[in-house]
Amino acid sequence: MGTKINLSISHPMAAELLEKAKHMLADYEIRFSANHSKSTLTYVNQQAGIQPVSVDSELYDLIQFGQNYSLSSKLALNITIGPLVKLWKIGFADAHVPKQKEIDERLKLIDPTDIVLDDAKKTVYLTKKGMELDLGALAKGYFADKLKQFFQSEGVESGIVDLGGNVLTIGENPKYEDGYWRVGIQKPSLTRGELVGAVLVKDKSVVTSGIYERSLKVSEKKYHHIFDSTTGYPIENELASITIISDESLDGELWTTWLFGHNSNAAIDYIDSVPGIEALLITKNNEVKMSHGILPYVVLF
Repeated sequence: MGTKINLSISHPMAAELLEKAKHMLADYEIRFSANHSKSTLTYVNQQAGIQPVSVDSELYDLIQFGQNYSLSSKLALNITIGPLVKLWKIGFADAHVPKQKEIDERLKLIDPTDIVLDDAKKTVYLTKKGMELDLGALAKGYFADKLKQFFQSEGVESGIVDLGGNVLTIGENPKYEDGYWRVGIQKPSLTRGELVGAVLVKDKSVVTSGIYERSLKVSEKKYHHIFDSTTGYPIENELASITIISDESLDGELWTTWLFGHNSNAAIDYIDSVPGIEALLITKNNEVKMSHGILPYVVLF
């Protein structure tokens, strides 16, 4: 998955369950990754403009979920963003700023209406050659939710699923009398491990996404990995990182992506109107802004 994974549970058969969970993650990688040469998703991309591809029900459901939200004009999410991601290659050694002509060509390939799904046959067809699905904005959240469901089905009452930026807690933390899990919030301007604070949660998801995770610097200008589907360039606004607290990790993925398309004040105003979702935003100037419901559960350092 290209990310640091930490799974911890309290259970008499913890070792066996954790081993099964690792196998689950390896299986998801083989099916869901756009960077795995043998994955089902890669095969879907390879058959773009050629033929529909039959996929398993889990992958089909996530693609359908992603398409539905990609089609919403209010969301920055676009699961057909693959051609742009691979053009810029931000986060890789050969990252570069593409020529405008190259960007314009890729923009023709990132329209989610060009995904044709067949519910009866569970097939996925990308109608234009060169199209590529990229589920990176959703996959870790989906995986985390599936792992939590698995652990709970096996009787796990306390634990934590940490997929690097996606933290999902199960029940209460036995190490603290108050039962809260302390989930650190990365300070965007400093190296990994330097925290701006922590959020206290029980049985919740904490998803953090930031422009510091992967970036490219050219002539004093920084380009990050979160793209604007209308321009083909990274989204430009005041935000450096977004943390979402929700019941499910997939919701956290969705909301971090959506909020990057808005300024901090508009984002907080909107989140305050959404039940069950809380947010902590950090601007490029290191200003911290929070939704009202999260205020009692945040400790700033």
